[in-house]
Amino acid sequence: MKHLTAVGFLVGALALGGCDQQAVGDDAQMKESSEMAKATTEEVESVVDKAITASGPDAPSGTQIKRVVSPGGIEAWLVEEHSIPLIAVEIGFKGGARRDPDGKEGLAYMLSGLLDEGAGDLDSQAFQTRLEDLAIRLSFDAGRDGFYGSLRTLTENRDEAFRLLKLALTEPRFDEEPVERIRSQILVKLKRDAGSPQVIARKRWNEEVFGDHPYGRPSQGTEDSVASITADDLRAYVAGAIARGNMKVAVVGDIDAATLAQLLDETFGTLPKAPEPVVFEQVEISADPKLVVIEREQPQSIVLLGGPGLMLDDPDFFPAYVLNYVVGGGGFASRLMEEVREKRGLAYGVSTGLATLDYAGYFIGSVATENARVSQSIDIIKSEFEKVRTEGITQEELQNAKTYLTGSFPLRFDSNSKIANQLVGYQLVGREIDYINTRNGKIEAVTLDDVTRAAQRFMDPDELTIVVVGQPEGLDTEAPMQN
Repeated sequence: MKHLTAVGFLVGALALGGCDQQAVGDDAQMKESSEMAKATTEEVESVVDKAITASGPDAPSGTQIKRVVSPGGIEAWLVEEHSIPLIAVEIGFKGGARRDPDGKEGLAYMLSGLLDEGAGDLDSQAFQTRLEDLAIRLSFDAGRDGFYGSLRTLTENRDEAFRLLKLALTEPRFDEEPVERIRSQILVKLKRDAGSPQVIARKRWNEEVFGDHPYGRPSQGTEDSVASITADDLRAYVAGAIARGNMKVAVVGDIDAATLAQLLDETFGTLPKAPEPVVFEQVEISADPKLVVIEREQPQSIVLLGGPGLMLDDPDFFPAYVLNYVVGGGGFASRLMEEVREKRGLAYGVSTGLATLDYAGYFIGSVATENARVSQSIDIIKSEFEKVRTEGITQEELQNAKTYLTGSFPLRFDSNSKIANQLVGYQLVGREIDYINTRNGKIEAVTLDDVTRAAQRFMDPDELTIVVVGQPEGLDTEAPMQN
């Protein structure tokens, strides 16, 4: 398991942790992190991160992406960079934790910690030793909408690296020792998280907003569900969810299209053509206001608040993206940071995010403040939401947002790893292959009228689901919201 910034979108870094997956803005910026990251050699990690294939203000448009299709019909997006003998590979499979069966929550997450713990004729120790001896980094991760793999290798070890990746995906062993070891690690993490007010708040917010939909379940599972997972459950997930039909691949580095095409068939050609079908419903997030207070003895309260948002393909997504930067996604440049922190000193940080999952669009904000100041902080946030809906934003705010959002875009492409990560994310959410060349234009095209129109469609202060963990003072839990 690893921290992977590859799928789905959440605009703006929320002040609180645990706001997994479906990440920042129109691009992949944040995913649920795992503390069970397994890297092989620090040398490869550091060198890969310095393998720059694009630089300067025009970096994205200078990155040449090729669509490679193997003889067997497997597609990958490729960026060739031959100046450094390194290759970065990212793969993503649609599905993720939402495919976990009822009562087996955490199955995909647990699987992500086990695919590199022995495969084929190599047990866990032999597999890990082989990776380390060749300075190969192989890891997996799971989010609510996807299951992901990451491979980093020196060019000279390319063929063996792809062979080990194939083994991990097609012949995982799930021997008892690694299964119980990874299970134990997850259970320790779950017990620790059970005492985290941030995790408690996010878990309850998900339950309130998503209800019985799989998004409402904890993607890392519960102590009971993780304890119940068997090797057969893990095998069943691999058989049903790891397939060519729901797979996207991005490769960046010292490899040409012809060689990659051959490796695609050799590595993924024996996977099932399509995953086992599972039907998921679109989530209609309630616009009814709700307030939930979870009493907990602590000096400050954690607040999560949000409501209906927009999907990535919505015509108003980019105006909403720009608006979110102005309101709460722009750090110290945002209105909320100015009003809540700078003017009143109510909190160290406050932020908002416009988030999308495959079957839900929503926005969410967060603040942590003294118990006595929770009510005031929430009122200010709601007031700012209402203000942008009725008054819009200024031309200066619009231009500042555009300048930052377009100017910072190249930073997502300053290493092989980042490029591969972005490209697989774009594929998973349906972006076109020229998106890196058109994205900034979509932001530049946003007008004040566009922002005002988008503001009417979300950030409604009367449609918020609010979860507070702590001992807040001054909150009216009777009306207009419910506890």
